[in-house]
Amino acid sequence: MDMEVCCTLGMVSEDQAKKLADAGLYAYNHNIDTSEAYYDDIISTREYDDRLKTIENVRKAKITVCSGGIIGMGESAEDRMGMLLTLANMEVHPESVPVNALVPVEGTPLAEQPRVAAHELIRMIATARLVMPASVVRLSAGREGMSLTEQALCFMAGANSIFAGDKLLTTPNPDFNDDKEMFDLLGLSPREAFKYEKKTEEVEA
Repeated sequence: MDMEVCCTLGMVSEDQAKKLADAGLYAYNHNIDTSEAYYDDIISTREYDDRLKTIENVRKAKITVCSGGIIGMGESAEDRMGMLLTLANMEVHPESVPVNALVPVEGTPLAEQPRVAAHELIRMIATARLVMPASVVRLSAGREGMSLTEQALCFMAGANSIFAGDKLLTTPNPDFNDDKEMFDLLGLSPREAFKYEKKTEEVEA
């Protein structure tokens, strides 16, 4: 169907990643979430190194990597930079880097966290674009509460992708038709599937 299939399945071993690749998986999402220094304040179910190992296993299986993080969890500016530094220091940068703004969910430990200001998200996107120039920087969770102008500024700062659809895992996302109208207004167009693979084939031919 000429579709890039991407999964978010948590931790995977080298053998599991190989099986996914053999089944035709194109991309694997596994966010590092935050800096190594702040990680234990947020997550207790696995270690930071476990996340990095999963990304390594995915890379060995020749599946493209989608890995980014979340801002607005109470972290410092240094933690945000630490997260980007971890990604930028990988031997091969993630092909896709989602930049998420926390969407507070009632009943969770972070339910009372204030929403991230748009300029903070714009700054993260701009920095990600500078340190990982070839990566697709995705404007991800948190868009539902942003104005068209704020989203446009994110694209101007370096975002060149979004997650489309009415729901993003557990949080609301803008309506698909609203996104289509935004793309039309801003002169943006969807990327062709397997664009980079096709470009490589053309060069080899």
